[in-house]
Amino acid sequence: MQNRRQFSRVLFSTDAQVIFNDHHYPCKLLDVSLHGALITKCDAFIGNQNSQAVLRFSLPQSEIEIKMEVVVCHIEADHIGLKCHHIDIDSITYLKRLIELNLADDELLHRELAMSIHDTQE
Repeated sequence: MQNRRQFSRVLFSTDAQVIFNDHHYPCKLLDVSLHGALITKCDAFIGNQNSQAVLRFSLPQSEIEIKMEVVVCHIEADHIGLKCHHIDIDSITYLKRLIELNLADDELLHRELAMSIHDTQE
């Protein structure tokens, strides 16, 4: 299977929450990028592909919360792929820093950030 990802994902495991139709579903964040995330699937989650939701997670040992509006791209037996379609300026700033610290390639990060900004303007 061909990898079509345009954005680097970093492994980042932490507790998270998916909010769908005013219901809060606990999950674990498995990896994250500037363009989306992979989370564990909660058995109670009733969304399906193309459902809109909100993903929220806090950075460990801090009160910093990252919140992004997402679309469900795929649902597998034990995980859900999410695509970010909106993120506020504070969240993208913290997410950029998180990825920067884990990616170790500033040039790649800045190129991906520019692509992300371009995608949201279309």
